Amino acid sequence: MDIFFKILRLGVKELRSLQHDRVLIGLILVSFSLMVYTAAKAASHELHNAPIAIVDHDRSHLSERIITAFYPPRFNEPERIAPSELDPGLDLGRYTFALDIPPDFERDVLQGRNPEIQVNIDATQMTQAYIGASYIVNIVQDELDAFMRQAGKAVELPVRLVPRVLFNPNLDGVWFGGVMEVINQVTLISIILTGAALIREREHGTLEHLMVMPLSPFEIMAAKVWANGVVVLVVAAFSLWLVVQGALGVPVAGSIALFLLGAALHLFSTTSIGILLATVVRSMPQLGLLIILVVLPFEILSGAFTPRESMPEAVKNIMLAAPTTHFVGLAQAILYRGAGLDVVWPQLCALAAIGTVAFAGALARFRRSVSLA
Repeated sequence: MDIFFKILRLGVKELRSLQHDRVLIGLILVSFSLMVYTAAKAASHELHNAPIAIVDHDRSHLSERIITAFYPPRFNEPERIAPSELDPGLDLGRYTFALDIPPDFERDVLQGRNPEIQVNIDATQMTQAYIGASYIVNIVQDELDAFMRQAGKAVELPVRLVPRVLFNPNLDGVWFGGVMEVINQVTLISIILTGAALIREREHGTLEHLMVMPLSPFEIMAAKVWANGVVVLVVAAFSLWLVVQGALGVPVAGSIALFLLGAALHLFSTTSIGILLATVVRSMPQLGLLIILVVLPFEILSGAFTPRESMPEAVKNIMLAAPTTHFVGLAQAILYRGAGLDVVWPQLCALAAIGTVAFAGALARFRRSVSLA
């Protein structure tokens, strides 16, 4: 019990030290509010106001119908251009898409000659190019089907495909971006806080004062882990409530309490990693550079931005040792799909195991650094 009270009192001291650090307080508040909101709203992955131009050689009822099928918010109003303007417009970046409707297009369609519409795409706009190509194909096909039905020449396909979009029926990227940014900030801020706490002790000379007191390295480190972990956990919970659910209007399907349990286990790992990094460097600028090398792979390769299934097998296996991989999978399962404990218990166990290893490694390094100081 004496160890418990020592760790509790040291943790309260950490909280008081953080309370007087206005820079870190500001970083925490901005990261879990403004950064979450802007990441969800600004970095849109949907097709939105894509510039499109159309060369209409046919000038028929069908070609006009296709042209008027493109309208905001996915596309800008189509710009009708001459054939000589097509290539220069793409070269200058004025259009992302340019359709070239051939002469006698309507007549060839009615006579079953299968004419082709050329679609020119500026692939430097990668996200819009990939998504927009599918939209264009679907829009043109829908207009052709409707035109042929009116002409009495519609062909009924033997199979009718009926898509059902689960968990995000409107395919709204805000739902994905907001939640993923909260997850990323939990990782980033927890590493920064614990690393900064240890470096601050060293720079102010208070670490030596702690070591001459009847305190063990385990008690000092455990206090930093729980105090900074609790701060991030509380702020993340408010961010999920006020920013994600409130300002962004993202529904949460599962149990927030279960998500916070997973976040607490994840913080056990990341706060330990923060202390481990702080024992390697000697100043905050060095810590910042080292965090870039650690956090970026954690976030990019965890499945938060791209599916793990699309990654090389070696990368997928290596990233199983990273806590972010299991935390992202757990968070997506709970918050998006409403998964319960019976589904996410493997991720919880993995986070507990990784956290134990990370804490033990950081403690060993911390003891060595203290003994050399």
